[in-house]
Amino acid sequence: MGIFNLEEAKRESGLSAPELAQLEKRVRREFEGDEMMFELHLSRALKALKEGWVALEEALLESVKV
Repeated sequence: MGIFNLEEAKRESGLSAPELAQLEKRVRREFEGDEMMFELHLSRALKALKEGWVALEEALLESVKV
């Protein structure tokens, strides 16, 4: 288990398994080798999606920082 409760955040996000996989892949690519930063940014992206602050398409863009 990591620092953040990602499993709960994933469930609450409402994203499908393929959408979650796509988002995780994008964030992982940005933070290769730094598990804490990966978890932090994935957690933040999932919260932003859940709260409606950002759309999935926006979160998947490399240039968008959530």
